[in-house]
Amino acid sequence: MKREIYDRLGNLTTESLNPRTKDLDAMTVGEILRAMNWEDGEVIGAVEKVIPQVEEAVVMAETSFRNGGRLFYVGAGTSGRLGVLDAAECPPTFGTDPSMVQGIIAGGYGALVKAVEGAEDDEHGGVEELKKRGLCDKDVVVGIAASTRTPYVMGALEYGKKMGAGTVLVTCNEVSEGDITAGVVIAPVVGPEVVAGSTRLKAGTATKMILNMITTAAMIRLGKTWGNLMVDLKAWSDKLRARSCRMMTLVTGCSFEEAVEWLNKADGELKTAIVMAVGGVDALEARKRLKEYDGKVRGALGGKGPEVQS
Repeated sequence: MKREIYDRLGNLTTESLNPRTKDLDAMTVGEILRAMNWEDGEVIGAVEKVIPQVEEAVVMAETSFRNGGRLFYVGAGTSGRLGVLDAAECPPTFGTDPSMVQGIIAGGYGALVKAVEGAEDDEHGGVEELKKRGLCDKDVVVGIAASTRTPYVMGALEYGKKMGAGTVLVTCNEVSEGDITAGVVIAPVVGPEVVAGSTRLKAGTATKMILNMITTAAMIRLGKTWGNLMVDLKAWSDKLRARSCRMMTLVTGCSFEEAVEWLNKADGELKTAIVMAVGGVDALEARKRLKEYDGKVRGALGGKGPEVQS
């Protein structure tokens, strides 16, 4: 065991002992759950404090996407799983190509369901994965490391910087100026965990919130929503086809059968169908308007927002 790692753990907030849960093993089930719930409440405030840094990451991601770049999440353990989760949810939610947001986890996809011990210590592993995926200066690398210094993640961030890509570090401990390894550092300090060192708890919750914020805000900026409605859906499943029909009925007041007809005329493109129905134009004109306004339904409809029909 390396002494430097031992010493570093002693300086991490997430590894420190929480005085509020020092008698955790003597608590009743209800007391344990209330203690966990109270501690989770601290996460919201911690994330709120780093919103300016999250905003920088969103702008970086949006710029990358507009230039044909991609966003890569890189992490180990819980951090890696959260990155893969957020990446996997972008295509069904926003109709993105699966390559646009990618999750890379130490130990490979097998590590999603079973811990791969020691994979996080391979400082070259993340680099090799980024090389395989052709990382370039249009891309963004978001390293996720609750403890701030995971070798797998740090190596990936250093390689990202070397390649001219945007770099973001998401951690849940304070980062000293000399340890800054990314263009943007997002560090919500959530305090000691309920179980000392178990960063799948508060740190994991804060991390998921931040990753959701980065991709969701960037996708909204790219025109993936109209108001708060998902309008760039791809009809890949019965649920998504049903959701598209529901959106049509909500914003136009049409029947289910009419919604199906509109979507068929638009070749299943929800955005196009909405502009056709609300704007009173055909599919060709609807697509022309959407292209003119960078894919944004509001622009294609002359600034009109959604009005949900009762």
